[in-house]
Amino acid sequence: MASMRMCDSMLPALAGEFAVPADRASQAISLFAVAYGVFQLCSGPLGDRFGKMRVIALSAAACALGNIGVCVAGSLNELLAARLCSGAAAAGIVPLTMAWIGDHGPDGERQVALARLLGATVLGMIAGQWGGGALASALGWRSSFMSIGAVFALGSLMVRSVSLRFPRDTPAKQQAFVRQTIGILGVSWVRLVLLVTFVEGMFAYSALAFMPTYLNTSFALPASEAGLIAASYGMGGLIFSLSSKRVIRRLMDVRLARVGGLLLAIALVTLAASPFWWLSVPACALAGFGFYAFHNVLQNHAAQMAPQARGTAVSLFSCVLFLGQSFGIALGAWSIGHASVRILFAVCALGLLVLAVVFAHLVKARHAPQMPGVLE
Repeated sequence: MASMRMCDSMLPALAGEFAVPADRASQAISLFAVAYGVFQLCSGPLGDRFGKMRVIALSAAACALGNIGVCVAGSLNELLAARLCSGAAAAGIVPLTMAWIGDHGPDGERQVALARLLGATVLGMIAGQWGGGALASALGWRSSFMSIGAVFALGSLMVRSVSLRFPRDTPAKQQAFVRQTIGILGVSWVRLVLLVTFVEGMFAYSALAFMPTYLNTSFALPASEAGLIAASYGMGGLIFSLSSKRVIRRLMDVRLARVGGLLLAIALVTLAASPFWWLSVPACALAGFGFYAFHNVLQNHAAQMAPQARGTAVSLFSCVLFLGQSFGIALGAWSIGHASVRILFAVCALGLLVLAVVFAHLVKARHAPQMPGVLE
């Protein structure tokens, strides 16, 4: 996640280095994201076939090579090619980690482990956005990619070492990818979880993407301050991760989904209605806590929706989340051109609240005792 966000704060440096406009340099971000989203669909089947930890280790090694390729790039095209490869390789890390946790995590601990994984991804995004820029300012932009490449190389070795302590993954029964995917999607609960994930990504990331713009245009805050305030969204996610064990055991899935949706709605309505910029700080943090609480419930169900091909199923989950995010940001950009960011926040608040309540009801109904003769 740090490597995904690494270029966010160094676009001016890249544009200056290669004498290109900022929009051309921004392809270093978009190409990584596209490759990351598309290759999610490949990483899951590979993990099911060859072993999840083995593929994670190889993905990390490939990410190390990709970031070193960025570091030594002599032209923007070379840099973009290396970023594309890095994004494709990175797609094999987070989804397969989720799937591995689903394979090996006991029922009482699995959801807490997934919450800690969420915390790691949030910390990675923050480190990439801020640490990447800080290293670029102090030592030059190439040092940022060299540093993250070294971390990936070390991570690959550590995963290979740790994997020796666990039984080797049992390869899933070999099927063609298309047939296996059709089989997974043939289950109504899988389709429902993926649909809810798509809508969650659409509403939540649409609101998140335009928080800095809203703070800049509505309160005349400098872009640096607006970005810092919006980053408190990630801090809310970290707070949830650190308190996840207590929160999850106290609330469980149904109430956790409802609480997450409610907190998201309160936070976004506060952002939409507040006349004071300083209220956006706790509102963004509350939104982050609420989103990661609700998302943790979805992660837990995604990790269990197809145990026979868990890697493929979780890859579908991650890909659908990415597609929902992309669609939501495009829809949000269109909507603020015809209305305002405040209205966008209000619509997202209502949508996420309704989505969380409906999904909580469906989870409760799914786990309710079935009457004799009634099929699930």
